[in-house]
Amino acid sequence: MALLELKNICVGYGRHRVLENIDLTLERGEIVTLLGANGAGKSTLAKAISGLLRLETGSILLEGEAIEALMPAERLRRGIAHVPEGRQIFAGMTVAENLELGAYASSETDHAAQLEIVWTLFPVLRQRMKDIAGNFSGGQQQMLAIARGLMSKPKILVLDEPSLGIAPLLVAEIFHLIERLRGQGITVLLAEQNARQALSIADRGYVFENGRITLEGRAADLLNSQDIAVRYLGMGNAADLSDSASDALASRLRCVLNNPSMGAPDKA
Repeated sequence: MALLELKNICVGYGRHRVLENIDLTLERGEIVTLLGANGAGKSTLAKAISGLLRLETGSILLEGEAIEALMPAERLRRGIAHVPEGRQIFAGMTVAENLELGAYASSETDHAAQLEIVWTLFPVLRQRMKDIAGNFSGGQQQMLAIARGLMSKPKILVLDEPSLGIAPLLVAEIFHLIERLRGQGITVLLAEQNARQALSIADRGYVFENGRITLEGRAADLLNSQDIAVRYLGMGNAADLSDSASDALASRLRCVLNNPSMGAPDKA
């Protein structure tokens, strides 16, 4: 039985359909990459899996159980963590607060063991727990975003464009860290424009064009395709919150952390 299975997925925004008849499987312990140009539907699929977008048709099975009707918080509790495009860390909060929010939906009250795992993977975070996250470099912010996702002890980590806006020298380090996650027993679904880097660490890949899967196969086979290498290399720029908006969001989230009843997710 596949860990995650998507059957005949169709997703859109209003009347505009973005994904058409998507079938995809994710086995335990795999890194599977979604390749395609900007706008091909990779981020839309990531949002559909985590529950941020509702399906028009189709089903999502997690360990054989349909989850498409579940809210995002419940999908997180069941093991699907989504690290969105553009990092989207809480820039006005400390590293410690960002990590605490990552574990917010967990039923466990003691996160020390998971924090030790995160510190092993990202030693710089241990040293900077009290630092404001918005002062980090782009690469460090991406590491924090991934670490925040790991705090929920996910079975599946959905990474959306982790190389986006990262200095070239740090891109290889980010992909090396993703590869290490597989060694920790975490299954990774990786949406990426940077085809060569993604395929170099993945087990399998799916190529998206205009909301459809046009090609799939072993990563090694796709990596040797000249057409893939030429058409799907790319980088982008991440958008950031303004300082005032970041500070306002940080203030609201600290209230939630200090008073869980204000923002506790529904037990769907």
